Amino acid sequence: MNAKTFELANKNGVSMTVTNYGCTIISLRVPSKDGKTRDIVHGLDNAHDYSTKPHPYFGAICGRFANRIGNATFTMDGKVYKLDANDGPHHLHGGLAGFDKKLWTVDEATTSKLALSLVSPDGDSWYPGDLTVHCIYQLTNDNTLRIDYRATTNTKTICNVTNHSYFNLEGHDAKDVYGHEMQINADYITAVDETLIPTGKLAEVAGTPFDFRTAKPIGQDIEAAGGYDHNFALRAVGVAASVYSPVSGIRMTVKTNSPGIQLYTGNFLDGTVHGKGVTYQKHSGLCLETQFFPDAINKPEFQSPVVTADKPQEFYTEFTFEW
Repeated sequence: MNAKTFELANKNGVSMTVTNYGCTIISLRVPSKDGKTRDIVHGLDNAHDYSTKPHPYFGAICGRFANRIGNATFTMDGKVYKLDANDGPHHLHGGLAGFDKKLWTVDEATTSKLALSLVSPDGDSWYPGDLTVHCIYQLTNDNTLRIDYRATTNTKTICNVTNHSYFNLEGHDAKDVYGHEMQINADYITAVDETLIPTGKLAEVAGTPFDFRTAKPIGQDIEAAGGYDHNFALRAVGVAASVYSPVSGIRMTVKTNSPGIQLYTGNFLDGTVHGKGVTYQKHSGLCLETQFFPDAINKPEFQSPVVTADKPQEFYTEFTFEW
């Protein structure tokens, strides 16, 4: 598979490497308070490895439907669609051949912008309708990585795309993210069952390990939470979350117009994945996946992930760095 890599950089020393296989961020380098530039995302050694070695969605764009669909099944207009069951009985991140395993088309490539697109035909991974997804990465001189998503279709279908980068603001080779101070602008999470499928109800974060309304170290309540792999219902469009590392002095602020954000702390990393000279261990990185709520197509009380010919989807996520 003829994957290519692309370099983006700004005038302040922030730079990144992206491959069009999976529309994947391989590295993201940010200066820190000690003058050291740190690569703050998990990744494999090179672009070729992403198509030949198993990995837990490092840096990739996930779709058609990121996160989980209960029992790998949904019903739309009276028709039942059965998807890949690749997470126990459930469907996860688009299935066995999701967007993370596709070679995306490069539409534009400059030193500050990379525009890619993917055509997912009717029946791709058992989803209905022809879907075209555009993803634009832009690295600005105010130290913001902006990701714009646009999805169009010729008929009614569902779509939920997100970037699945694993961040460690001390450097991708740091041991864990316990000392990172996290704040999330959410009063509720989507309550889930024992298999992480939402019940359809929202649960207050107050008085629970999921209360990040004011900043606290991720390690403070991570064991009580059983590791974080939960969707937070965001209060409003705009600032969704911020993370700060006292070690590096790097702060990352996340903005989005998506309704939810999944905090995942690498609970399933177990030392079997190697990349960039590192063996990645449990809780060595965190993901902040902006998204529709998990299983939203099966929960009418959640914002709908349906996209139609006359109603494209348009979402953005911004990661802004300070040091």
